[in-house]
Amino acid sequence: MSASNGEYKMFRQVGRDRLLYEMLKASSSSKSSWKIFIMDKVTVKVMAASCKMSDITDQGVSLVEQLFKRREPMPGMDVVYFVQPIYENLIMFISDMSGREPLYKKAFVFFSASIPKDFVGRIKGDTSVVPRVGALREMNLEYFPIDNQAFLTDHGGALEELYGEDAENSHDFNICLKSMATRIATVFASLKELPVVRYRVKDVDGSTGTTFRDTIPSKVASAIWEYISSYKTTIPNYPQIETCELLIVDRSVDLVAPIIHEWTYDAMCHDLVDLDGNKYVMEVPSKSGGPPERKEFLLEDHDPVWLEMRYLHIAEASERLSDKMENLMSKNKAAQLQQKDSSELSTRDIQKMVQDLPAYNEQMEKLSLHVEIAGKINTVISEEGLRDLGQIEQDIVFGDAGHKELLEYLSENEDGNVENMLRLMMIYALADPEKFEGDNGAKLMELANLSHDDMRMIDNMRLLEGPVKKKKQETKGGFLNFDKKKANNALRKDKQGEEETWALFRFYPVLEELIEKIDKHELPKDEYKCINDPSTRGVSGHAAGRAAAQQSRRSRRTPAPGKASDDSYYHCSNRICSDSVQKNAANDLKHMGQRIFVFIIGGATRSELRVCHKLTSKLRREVVLGSTSLDDPPMYLTKLKMLTMKEHGM
Repeated sequence: MSASNGEYKMFRQVGRDRLLYEMLKASSSSKSSWKIFIMDKVTVKVMAASCKMSDITDQGVSLVEQLFKRREPMPGMDVVYFVQPIYENLIMFISDMSGREPLYKKAFVFFSASIPKDFVGRIKGDTSVVPRVGALREMNLEYFPIDNQAFLTDHGGALEELYGEDAENSHDFNICLKSMATRIATVFASLKELPVVRYRVKDVDGSTGTTFRDTIPSKVASAIWEYISSYKTTIPNYPQIETCELLIVDRSVDLVAPIIHEWTYDAMCHDLVDLDGNKYVMEVPSKSGGPPERKEFLLEDHDPVWLEMRYLHIAEASERLSDKMENLMSKNKAAQLQQKDSSELSTRDIQKMVQDLPAYNEQMEKLSLHVEIAGKINTVISEEGLRDLGQIEQDIVFGDAGHKELLEYLSENEDGNVENMLRLMMIYALADPEKFEGDNGAKLMELANLSHDDMRMIDNMRLLEGPVKKKKQETKGGFLNFDKKKANNALRKDKQGEEETWALFRFYPVLEELIEKIDKHELPKDEYKCINDPSTRGVSGHAAGRAAAQQSRRSRRTPAPGKASDDSYYHCSNRICSDSVQKNAANDLKHMGQRIFVFIIGGATRSELRVCHKLTSKLRREVVLGSTSLDDPPMYLTKLKMLTMKEHGM
């Protein structure tokens, strides 16, 4: 748990507070003076993911600079360096602060990860630098929060660098592994959490032979544990008993999630709408009365409409947006008065309208943004026949459709969108790989109007999955265990006790089941090995959990400089958001159990982020998702294609 004076802080808030208060606020030789803040290319991204520029200036920063850009000397001002512990950065720092005329008055140096052993010696070797150093510390914070409960290591090319053809012989292979492990480890250093580290093991029965790809989760887990072991002796008050759970898996754990159509508003925004990351550009009325102006909007946590809508089914989100718009138009005074004849307006009416207009315009702009996006999504759904496509996708995944139903769909949709057809065939190849052996696969792809390059995408999935295993019929009590209603190749089973009110809301990622098993201590030990199993020390899981929670709370009895942020999952379920609901949700965080961390090598999906928020509420444990990247389906397909591009000379 991350608590201060009994106050639980969500994952993202802990890092933000450390950067602003532990680093920036505490760094100055004089309380009243302003200071310079210097970062490198990586730490700039770390800060941007955690803080706003206004947060930084509030801590006395007058100027933000990049380490390797030309900088003017300011010998009368203090400087804060937040940089990676690499030799180029160290040399630049020493150059800045050495000699008779240093660039700055006093330097407070913070490294984003553990420093090499000789770093301090190199600094001490320059006697002119030493008296000018006000602080020299390891912040151990080199991850990139993208959500209150998610972070990336910024390795967008991990799939190609680690799983591509001949990747293990590439120079990038070990660099990517080491950098990824370093950044994951800093999550636990920053939060002062000691995880139970588990990783997924492929080919448990030894039937197919282990490839270098199969060992990657093990390599990452071992590297992380090596860093974390050192934290136990180098970081003050670092827990000595496990305080949380960490599971390392790779993309092969669920090859369906990145390609199936997910029907939440969030997933469809990133799948079907032309976004630049989380940025959407919309035309808004000009304040000067001229032609409309183009304005950028970010679909992020600061937008209450986004928080309320993002994990709703697109149909429900559309309904709510329509209701909200009607409600705003009918109840807002400014809207009512704008609809009146100007000759009927009294002076009091005009005053009231002017008072209400800013709030009304802001609400109208936010709602108009989401109404426009939802409208675009619904248009694509209709034009591309996504309801029928979504139905056959989910029927195949749950074993309710097979070869016959697929052929019927292909014959009725000969002019289907190429990418949609490819995604459908990829799902079917995962459900029934034998149908893609030899000429069978070529015939299916021809029926779907897909090319040889598209077929290569399906073959590339097998680089992640490993050799295809023949499915065996299970026996039970001497009889074939065959359900005539379900195909033997179902990739998912319906979850018990969870009925969905909206069509096409049946799919869930494998991650949901894994997290629930972690919570119940039911992960199969042969499939998910543990590096530091507490049970081997003679302490039961529950007893260890209680001891760890107490240790964790004791180590964090420090004043909280900032308020805990509300978890983005705890959005208002009512049509109108209220502050009281948000405050009650924040109060509930005091009773959270130990955190669960899951890291996916090779890219995570929006459905996996969604279930982390869902299970945080259900399990009363904060579930934090980490990954090398967060990919929408088109992005994932591009990365999958690149796995064998070198081989084909592309």
